[in-house]
Amino acid sequence: MYRELLALSWPSWRAYRVWQRNLDSYRRYYWASLVGNLGEPFLYLLAMGYGLGSYIGEIEGMSYLQYLAPGLLVSSAMFAATFEGTYGTYLRMAHLKTYEAILATPLTLQDVVLGDLLWATTKGLISGLIMLLVLLPFGLLPSPWALLLPLVLIVVGLLFSALAMVVAALSPNWEFFNYYLTLFISPMFFFSGVFFPLTNFPSWVKGVSAFLPLTYAVALSRALTMGEVSVSLLAPLLWMLLPTLLFGCISLSLIRRRIIK
Repeated sequence: MYRELLALSWPSWRAYRVWQRNLDSYRRYYWASLVGNLGEPFLYLLAMGYGLGSYIGEIEGMSYLQYLAPGLLVSSAMFAATFEGTYGTYLRMAHLKTYEAILATPLTLQDVVLGDLLWATTKGLISGLIMLLVLLPFGLLPSPWALLLPLVLIVVGLLFSALAMVVAALSPNWEFFNYYLTLFISPMFFFSGVFFPLTNFPSWVKGVSAFLPLTYAVALSRALTMGEVSVSLLAPLLWMLLPTLLFGCISLSLIRRRIIK
């Protein structure tokens, strides 16, 4: 795989055409997609933020609803990008043969993969922005630094899209995604500081959470939401950008191996 990564050429501006093709398809069913991507985080916000939050005092100097909202924001982008990068990519690659059809045009495989990656990122951004609009009337974005949250959503979308496309490239069938979602995405959702601080957990739990990308996305989102901005925030940002580049290249290599036999 190392030699394959070195042999890959840069994608061209034509990747935009792949993104545009996915956007045109999305316009036909976007209402159903928005409800599915937004419903679960919004229910968590109401049920846990208001329901459970009424029994919980302040956490780290903020109400439970304020503590919960930044984590749900980035997790909504994570879920949307993950589902598009797994199911959507696999559908176009293995069943609809969209990749093979596009490769019959002047576009390269790099263009196709980058276009799909950008589209999954867009789905994550759309879901996150809608969640952001939901948080506004609740007064849960008190700091002007929250204006930078869309940038965080883009980084989150890129990272989890790249991870999901690696899984899609390796998947022999639809059921394979259950392993990724159940054994990686769901535990990360609960043990990345979205719902509670990890300070009272055993050291091995905190050690594992330090390797989970959502942990850094939640920390960055919460800091911007509350206006707790410092140079130290560059560390979690860098931690998310480097794996994005790595897994993006790996997904391209794996998809090339699967498509071009």
